[in-house]
Amino acid sequence: MNRFLPAIAVALACGSANAADHRVSDVDGLRRAFAAVKPGDRILIAPGTYRGNHYFKNVHGTKEMPILVAASNPDRPPTFAADNACLHISGASHLELRDLTLGGCRDNALNIDDAGNPDRPAHHITLKNLRISEVGPRGNVDGIKLSGVDDFSIVDCAVDRWGSGGSAIDMVGCHRGLLTGCTFRNGGSNAVQMKGGSAEITVRDCRFTDFGERGINAGGNTGADSFRPPLDKFPAKAKFEAKDIRVEGCTFVGGSAAIACVGVDGGTIRFNTIVRPEKYALRILQENAGEGFVPCRKVAVESNVIAFRSDRWGGVNVGPNTAPETFTFAKNWWFCEDAPNRSKPALPAAETDGEYGADPKFRDGKTDFRLQPGSPAAGRGAEGLKKAK
Repeated sequence: MNRFLPAIAVALACGSANAADHRVSDVDGLRRAFAAVKPGDRILIAPGTYRGNHYFKNVHGTKEMPILVAASNPDRPPTFAADNACLHISGASHLELRDLTLGGCRDNALNIDDAGNPDRPAHHITLKNLRISEVGPRGNVDGIKLSGVDDFSIVDCAVDRWGSGGSAIDMVGCHRGLLTGCTFRNGGSNAVQMKGGSAEITVRDCRFTDFGERGINAGGNTGADSFRPPLDKFPAKAKFEAKDIRVEGCTFVGGSAAIACVGVDGGTIRFNTIVRPEKYALRILQENAGEGFVPCRKVAVESNVIAFRSDRWGGVNVGPNTAPETFTFAKNWWFCEDAPNRSKPALPAAETDGEYGADPKFRDGKTDFRLQPGSPAAGRGAEGLKKAK
């Protein structure tokens, strides 16, 4: 359970004698509301389209009195549309955005950051039930961009059709985050990316369909000035792009590579279902060769179900300057649909209790990749996470 949501829910339910509702029905009203908002307030936005490159600074609630920005009618969410960026909040804490639609923009649809001060990250941010589409379409353009954000949740959000070189959700220098119940479709470069010193990020119970090059890009190659914390605060020989990353209970359909570990220092990939990748189930890479960066290492890959075709299969890809021997593999279920006798992959480390060549028996094998009752792969894949908890 997300540890941030209960506090927000309790505070909003209890309210405060000093809290106010700001009811918004046009762009001018939206700007006035953000200028006046204080801890405990709610900005409730009426149905309609709110055009403009909306930029707001220093939106701070408190633990006891968070700020909510939400649709006044969740069944008719307002739409933020812009020539450039739809909504940019620079410097924020104890803030929830809920039941909003964003898109039709050339720049990032939603941007939340630390106002350029890595010593004062944005924190305790919740994004819930956001719908984002038609972003870009070209270039390094993201659906959601988080830079220097700690203790955050992204819940039940959907991102569809983002920039050709961008990510559905791009996290740079973010820490202690949970993504859960989200869907990503028709992607560009990556669906979910965490890099630039990001750590303790969990992606759980999400669905990735035709997501582009990499469903999850854990790590990457970040410019030195963008790391949070700054690189001079890392141990001299223990710098990383991403650390302690967890991917569990997710389903990946199509795409070039389901998961890429790129300069990762520790993580877990477990109880996921990976179906017909165009090439790789997993990539182990090192794109940042800067001094003091650890090689990609120490990731446990466990209890996943991987179904693939022999004519679209590169298996597990290992690049140079990595430590693939520190990865561990256990209890994964590998099935080559058109040639079962070719199901066993070449792995960089020996696998414990792996299964090779048996049909896991999906419900329909087209859109429903849950396991049939009595499946021999029961207890593994995305459904297996619930039994493991």
